[in-house]
Amino acid sequence: MPDFPVVIAGGGTVGLATAVFLGHHGIPSLVVERRPAPSVHPRALGLSPRTLEFFREVGLGERLADVAVRSADLGRAEARTVAEIDRSEGAGAPAPAAPFPASPVIPLGHYPQDRIDSVLLPAARERGATVAFGTEVTAVEQDADQVRVALSDGRTVSAGYLVGADGVNSAVRGMLGIGTTGPGVIGETTLNILFTADLVGHFGSMPTMTQIGHPDVRGVLLAVGERRWVLHTRPRSEGTPSEEDCLAAVRTALGTADVPVEILSVLPWRATVRMADRFRAGRAFLVGDAARAVSPLGAFGLNTGMADAHNLAWKLAMVLNGQAADRLLESYHDERHAVAELVTRQALLRWENPRLHWDPAAVAERRAVGGWNAPMVTMGYRYDSSAVLDPVVDVPSTEDVAASLDGAPGSRLPHHWLSGPGGSRVSTLDLPASRFAVLAGPAGDAWCEAARKAAAARGMDLRTARLNAAIAAALRLADTDALLVRPDGFIAWRSPATPADPALLEEALTAITGVAAKPA
Repeated sequence: MPDFPVVIAGGGTVGLATAVFLGHHGIPSLVVERRPAPSVHPRALGLSPRTLEFFREVGLGERLADVAVRSADLGRAEARTVAEIDRSEGAGAPAPAAPFPASPVIPLGHYPQDRIDSVLLPAARERGATVAFGTEVTAVEQDADQVRVALSDGRTVSAGYLVGADGVNSAVRGMLGIGTTGPGVIGETTLNILFTADLVGHFGSMPTMTQIGHPDVRGVLLAVGERRWVLHTRPRSEGTPSEEDCLAAVRTALGTADVPVEILSVLPWRATVRMADRFRAGRAFLVGDAARAVSPLGAFGLNTGMADAHNLAWKLAMVLNGQAADRLLESYHDERHAVAELVTRQALLRWENPRLHWDPAAVAERRAVGGWNAPMVTMGYRYDSSAVLDPVVDVPSTEDVAASLDGAPGSRLPHHWLSGPGGSRVSTLDLPASRFAVLAGPAGDAWCEAARKAAAARGMDLRTARLNAAIAAALRLADTDALLVRPDGFIAWRSPATPADPALLEEALTAITGVAAKPA
């Protein structure tokens, strides 16, 4: 027996998320992180509704809401300095948070990565993960049965599977012999200056994001806490900037020296665009920036990495529990590599023309260059792999995510509210409950019964639900038809327009999992 079902190399946000998602499916893991402690730097800030759905699914929605940054009270602004922001009534005010029709969740503010990590680290441990900081993978060997992982602390541990979540310059990717394509580092060096200052107290109101246009300090100022901010700007000289240099840059951006400022840390960075040729090598997989790194405008990098982890976790769990064969794991590369290609294209388009992202009216401009609206990039894509039967690959719209979530195989299950116990509301996304589920039309009792028999024959938890007429119609589902939904909420199969036949459902499950039901 291996020492661990899964070893995760990299204890950053995506690595910890992988451990949480595995633990949610009952699979413990060992997470090793080369840094001595979690990073205090905010790094990425934006979580898409789809990523927030992952937290909601694993019971961390409220914990994440507690760490959201909501201190700034204006939206996005452009000014020479912070002191020169137009703060007249209504100027720059963000629209009030409103329900996003395609999702049961509403973003509550910014989600800096250090705050996300503060939720994920204890959650991973609560779900069975062992997290070791100050430790990294130094060598990898594998055979048909296990992976042997040498660690910098002198140990060699065995695992059923290895997940490389160790970032853009992934050591694991190199050890696996996986090459990369893409331009690599693009753009110039940027300083990410993290500092504390009571800007709201001094100026009375502050945007969440300010585009600074001062000729000496051009960049972006972002709220990352109640009195914590980051300034992204170009260094004014070669070499490592001193604390005095950073302090001067911040004060120039603020337009005043009257506000006490404390520099907490400085993180130089350059945008990188690079994608692994393969996301799988034997019993090892790549997720997050180890699999692909994209340019930052659009906030697609972290969200895509979280979706990698979510996609892989349930598949590994099913294989480790004997409910699926290796065929299911092959679908990880097929699905996520294609999404990575899409996301990379969309991020680069925004890097070249930021209006494509920031201007809601830029529909014609996006269409002219093959651009997708941001919600489509993070939620409207479709999967084409052995884990989807008869997929419908083309999306109806590159702008309207609700139109593209139409119940087609390969798309994410559409969100609709249903009445729950005690007057509560339940989303259709809650019905699978991280398991395979058969969702049938109002007269689909026969499909539900077929699902119960299939579950018993397979020894698996296969959820069932009959939808009301309105929801079934929204999913283009006839009264006697059914959908098979995967544990990650994607539609794997639609029943043919024939009377319910248990054999058809069984054939679909066998095709997707690679495992046939046990004889009665």
